[in-house]
Amino acid sequence: MASEMQNSNPTILNAADLPTRLRPTSSNKLGLFGKGLFAPTLLAAEGTGLPFTDSYSSADSDSDGDLLEEPIDEQEIYDLVSTISDPEHPISLGALAVVSLPDISIRPTLPNVPASPLRTVTVLITPTITHCSLATVIGLGVRVRLEQSLPPRFRMDVRIKEGTHSTANEVNKQLADKERVAAALENGTLMAVIAKMLETCQ
Repeated sequence: MASEMQNSNPTILNAADLPTRLRPTSSNKLGLFGKGLFAPTLLAAEGTGLPFTDSYSSADSDSDGDLLEEPIDEQEIYDLVSTISDPEHPISLGALAVVSLPDISIRPTLPNVPASPLRTVTVLITPTITHCSLATVIGLGVRVRLEQSLPPRFRMDVRIKEGTHSTANEVNKQLADKERVAAALENGTLMAVIAKMLETCQ
């Protein structure tokens, strides 16, 4: 980690201007991170499920108990990652425009198999400066947040947006390599940084 801040005066967007679907009543849905980075994994092991599911039982409502689809869309992905804190600033990735709604997409993982439920979530990251040495850490934080929050049928594709970073190709190779990501996430110091970034998630 750099000892001094690389971008001491970043552009900060007004939080009220950021697109969101979050409501106070949805905090339970998004807030199962609780205390500790791996809370969703522990909850899943206990049979309580992940923070997000693709459907819910309407038996809790006044209907006849049929399952209603509640598809996960780009706005929901944005709401998941935009509240992650930047590792350098106590400001969210959404407020710094490191992540933005137009740079998030969800596509079929198997385009030739329309019935497949598999989906790939792509999140393009725009570092605040072109030589940011924390771009990989930010990408890992976004990836961890998505992997712990989305159902297993989703695949993650977290990349640096083209033309926004001097070593984007190198960072993208790291973020796309599952073995390198797994090795990075076994680093206690790095995981402590990511856990701190995720403390602000709603």
